[in-house]
Amino acid sequence: MNYIAAAIVMFAVCLVGFGMCFATIKSVESSARQPEAAGKIQTILLLGCALAESTAIYAFVVALILATSK
Repeated sequence: MNYIAAAIVMFAVCLVGFGMCFATIKSVESSARQPEAAGKIQTILLLGCALAESTAIYAFVVALILATSK
């Protein structure tokens, strides 16, 4: 049962990775369309990616805890 829960959490980690890739793609498109706003776009992108990455790290820690507990 613990392995199923850990697999679900790892699925969430993968979704966070895809979301960060999608955000990066959209920020590159936005910077290409409006080069003068590239600084603001980059700041918002880095903040969003940092928050998403922290969520992924927490989910990974939870998966490790679930996988190693009895």
